[in-house]
Amino acid sequence: MKKIALILLLLFTFIFAKQENYSEMSTQELIAIIGYVKEENKVQFFKELNSRIPKMTEYEKAQFEQNLQELKQNEK
Repeated sequence: MKKIALILLLLFTFIFAKQENYSEMSTQELIAIIGYVKEENKVQFFKELNSRIPKMTEYEKAQFEQNLQELKQNEK
């Protein structure tokens, strides 16, 4: 029973270790990598970025909007 629990613990550790931790990145870093985030990480990435919008400076907001527009144009 302990072996099964240990195997499950290791499995979950590997799964969660693979995910990016965007909360440790600065807002400027997040804005800079908008177009380079892997598809499987986009939900987590945009959740973190959107949580920072109220704290962004006007310059950061302008960069954010510009990078979003460029991303939308590149997806077409």
